[in-house]
Amino acid sequence: MSDPHPPRPDREDKRTFLQKLAEFIRPGPDSTDELIGTLAEAEENNIIGVESRMMLEGVIRMADMTAGDVMVPATRMDLVNINDPYDVLIHGVIDAAHSRFPVYEGERENIIGILMAKDLLKLQRAPELNIRALLRPAVFVPESKGLNDLLREFQGNCNHQAIVIDEFGRVAGLITIEDVLEQIVGEIEDEFDIAEDNGDIFTLADRTYRVNGDTTIERVEDAFGVKLSGRDPTDEFDTVGGLIAHEMGHVPKRGEHHALAGLNFVVLHTKGGAVKWFKVSPVADASA
Repeated sequence: MSDPHPPRPDREDKRTFLQKLAEFIRPGPDSTDELIGTLAEAEENNIIGVESRMMLEGVIRMADMTAGDVMVPATRMDLVNINDPYDVLIHGVIDAAHSRFPVYEGERENIIGILMAKDLLKLQRAPELNIRALLRPAVFVPESKGLNDLLREFQGNCNHQAIVIDEFGRVAGLITIEDVLEQIVGEIEDEFDIAEDNGDIFTLADRTYRVNGDTTIERVEDAFGVKLSGRDPTDEFDTVGGLIAHEMGHVPKRGEHHALAGLNFVVLHTKGGAVKWFKVSPVADASA
């Protein structure tokens, strides 16, 4: 009587003798660097594409990264003061243009919750509402929190933002699910983001220019034929964003402007407290 469940035939091993010998001598990568090197070889051999290789490298490297590595520092966080008048609060939310804001009371270290920008619409229909009723619980994570674990928590509890605290329990910064995902897929672009390969200074239709905040001062000087220097000639800055922020004396916000060396710098877009893009024009044409 035949066996009703005959054993499945083994899959045919199609490796050549030389392939088996190579795998015996070098069975596989045993370190992160070797694994990334193997991915590079796979790309060169057209086994995977460049995008796939970059994402896989991001996943591998992320395993050794923590919240402290990618957070927005506390000094660059956009916060809401619970005691601000409504007009001040709403203008701050509009200028920063984020969807979520940590809310503090008294000292900036005292985070009492998270305000969703969309929840402010409820105050338009029901002014009697207390803004405290709109706050959502803030999530706190240590600087040492691994990004892999943090991503799982973001997915599991539907939170997209967390406050990072240092070993002494003080607020060290802010991290979002976008910050984590960018370690895998690269920068998540918005309407103001342009690939670095495309340049950093662009001519606009109205004969003004859009300048990346990370553009070197030397590059801006060459492009516009000016000499950029602040009030204190001994101050040294690498980027135009850093120089303008220093001259303004505070973290620039969208819509603010500053004139320097015959040029008018208007803040178009900020990210993480730093200027992402300026609109630049000669001071004489600033009204345009």
